[in-house]
Amino acid sequence: MADANTSLAQETANLHLDEVTGERVSKSELKKRQKQRQQEEKKKERAAAAPPKPEKKAASAEMDESNLNPNQYFEIRSGRVNRMRETKDPNPYPHKFQVNTDIPKFLAEYADLKPGEQKKDVEIRVAGRVYTKRTSGSKLVFYDIRGAGTKVQIMCQAQEVKSDVSFEAQHEHLRRGDIIGIVGFPGRTSPKNRPNDGELSVFATEVTLLTPCLHQIPSEHFGLQDVETRFRQRYLDLLINDRSRKILLTRAKIVSYIRNYFDSNGFVEVETPMMNSIAGGATAKPFITHINEYDTDMFMRIAPELYLKMLVVGGIERVYELGKQFRNEGADLTHNPEFTTCEFYEAYADVYDVMDRTEELVSGLVKEVTGGHKTTFHTQSGETYDVDWSRPWKRIEMIPALEEATGEKFPPGDQLHTAETNEFFKRLLKKVNVVCPPPETNARMLDKLVGEFIEEKCINPTFITGHPQMMSPLAKYHRSQAGICERFEAFVCKKEIVNAYTELNDPFDQRLRFEEQARQKAQGDDEAQMVDENFCTALEFGLPPTGGWGMGIDRMVMFLTDNYTIREVLAFPFMKEEKNTGTDKQFAAEVVGIEPMPEEDVSVAH
Repeated sequence: MADANTSLAQETANLHLDEVTGERVSKSELKKRQKQRQQEEKKKERAAAAPPKPEKKAASAEMDESNLNPNQYFEIRSGRVNRMRETKDPNPYPHKFQVNTDIPKFLAEYADLKPGEQKKDVEIRVAGRVYTKRTSGSKLVFYDIRGAGTKVQIMCQAQEVKSDVSFEAQHEHLRRGDIIGIVGFPGRTSPKNRPNDGELSVFATEVTLLTPCLHQIPSEHFGLQDVETRFRQRYLDLLINDRSRKILLTRAKIVSYIRNYFDSNGFVEVETPMMNSIAGGATAKPFITHINEYDTDMFMRIAPELYLKMLVVGGIERVYELGKQFRNEGADLTHNPEFTTCEFYEAYADVYDVMDRTEELVSGLVKEVTGGHKTTFHTQSGETYDVDWSRPWKRIEMIPALEEATGEKFPPGDQLHTAETNEFFKRLLKKVNVVCPPPETNARMLDKLVGEFIEEKCINPTFITGHPQMMSPLAKYHRSQAGICERFEAFVCKKEIVNAYTELNDPFDQRLRFEEQARQKAQGDDEAQMVDENFCTALEFGLPPTGGWGMGIDRMVMFLTDNYTIREVLAFPFMKEEKNTGTDKQFAAEVVGIEPMPEEDVSVAH
């Protein structure tokens, strides 16, 4: 027993106290434990000294959003933005962000910065729409923003933040399509693997959400291709498709050049009524509207011609108007019910002066817009037309050209309006297999022949002259050819771009012409002109010898931007009403359950 106690005492004496656990363990066990604890302490120290690992929360949230369908994204994003509206943390719709430059100016001013060069002493305040967002860890975010048709990179580093709002809070709410404001400084990046390929950037010190985009926008890779969506949501088309934006800018440049041309040549720009009691000035079917106050039907104007000539009577001897016309006719690739024209009237000029001015204006316009006189135009059917707009333009006389094309001798010019000529045209159309839909008036049948045998040959700019008086109720008779008037139409790529003539200023003759138009209307031609008594009276006060001219702006834009459809060159082309898809579209306010605010009762007591 004594030996056992002695042995236990010796073993206990050889044990050492583990101060951490309070246990007594062997010397080797204690050393093992102490070594393990030292290793754990060093591991903790290394972990504390290491930079924080990237937080994946925001990135994964955006990645999850990319897998949502458009309706799901819209609902979730609307809810989040509405919570920002309620908390103002941040305010998603601030009133103002002060900019001191725009993207094109920034890119031009700092284009010479070298890779790695920065100008931290220069404050840049710029805004634009986010097209791409890229993250590299939790402390580095890149944006590509666009504005004024150009793109710039925004480089956001946590270490550069100079705002009370944290780096994460500035960026966690931002998505593609949002409009943001950036405060920062200019610089050029210097990638480690491509030190000579740095990108000019704004190094952000503060990023502010200015307007959130509640919808997914198409990716830059796939773009927006659906034609129906492009024209119905034109704003989205302009955001995604740079070509659409360039077309509208070219259109603005064309209009500006035309306006400057007339202003610099002593013409006065005016505005004339859009609603008229008579649909005059052109041969077309009008839209009808109604003025409740006077209980009167009115016509939306089909041309401003008669008003402009009345201004010439009043002493404004060089006058022009750029504006909208409305014709209730077919809508197709080259026609829209609402379209834009330019018309000018010049006292003491005739059709030959107007021809010269047309060549001067249009050739100069093409040079200004394209840099040269040659353009290329592609048709819907795949034909390619190389067009030379330089002066002088080809001239074709109508009746002789038709006689040559058909092999038939036409009646004299002063007989082209008769019933006998009507029968001649019917036989001729049958012979050459040309169809003229009813009513088969002389003017309409002759127009069909011109379209078939002359217009089809007009690729380069061409003047067609020698129109019969029956086709031109407002043009002056030819000074040497009976039954013909002094008129021309300019055609390019088989399409009319200009119509002009020496204006009829004889009130006696004008009355007879209007009566002939009334006869054609009685035959069923809805497009024939009505008698405008006010205009006839104006002529009795004296219209000086005058040259008049009209150009279709939309069609010129089509040719100079190589678009065979008019819808591409209109900011908002006419579209048929959308068919009911069976689902009611919800707007953001409805998605988040916002109720309309009660309004003050403004009803009037009777």
